[in-house]
Amino acid sequence: MNLDLIDTIYLKDIDKVKLMNRVDTKYWFHTNALPKILDWAREFYYVLEINEKKVLSYSTTYYDTALNSMYIAHHNGKLNRFKIRHRTYLESGISFLEIKKKSNKGRTVKSRIPSSADVENFTNEEALFLDENCPFTSDELSPSIQNRFSRITLVSKNLDERCTIDMDLHFYTDKQVLELDKLAIIEIKTDGLPSSSPLREYLLKMGIKKSGFSKYCIGRAMSSSNIKNNSFKHTIRKVNKTLCTPA
Repeated sequence: MNLDLIDTIYLKDIDKVKLMNRVDTKYWFHTNALPKILDWAREFYYVLEINEKKVLSYSTTYYDTALNSMYIAHHNGKLNRFKIRHRTYLESGISFLEIKKKSNKGRTVKSRIPSSADVENFTNEEALFLDENCPFTSDELSPSIQNRFSRITLVSKNLDERCTIDMDLHFYTDKQVLELDKLAIIEIKTDGLPSSSPLREYLLKMGIKKSGFSKYCIGRAMSSSNIKNNSFKHTIRKVNKTLCTPA
């Protein structure tokens, strides 16, 4: 993957495509297909560069209640559901506490505040942020799973679409490490208005169809033997098959 062949864009240039209120479409496949996709993308997309890096590393800690309320809400297909996470951009060491809401209109609304590096305890400011933006209080929440992955971000040359490509995905619990390091997850993020996505059309041409993938829920379902996972079994089987039989 020679990302230097793709024109570069910088953070200061992409204010128009922050897309904190957006529609997400996900695709996932074996990483063997990535070089071809990135070679094609040169005509239509920029690649985001931060501090001279185009592949950035992330660490995320997800929170849930003792009853796994957020996991179960997603598993059961509940609308207006939430994810709460602490995300650190490893190259810079900058961290945020983030709340993601999936609305009953299919939109993802994200809010966040700067956070300390402490994932075990919430500050007063963080507790207030949770109280004001989600139905869960800081006292109800504790870390449930951590992941790490690398990300490439593409921005359409029309500045109306942002695409993230996540790779080298690892999950960490108290008991094990789960490696999905040969899986690539593409998320196409738009404002939801009618528009054509060159990447969506190209993935379809390659035979890669959209398919939901929650890193939080799949990580929990694959690493926990005592949690309800019926709704995710089909995805888990497809993931295992994809990793064993690359295109």
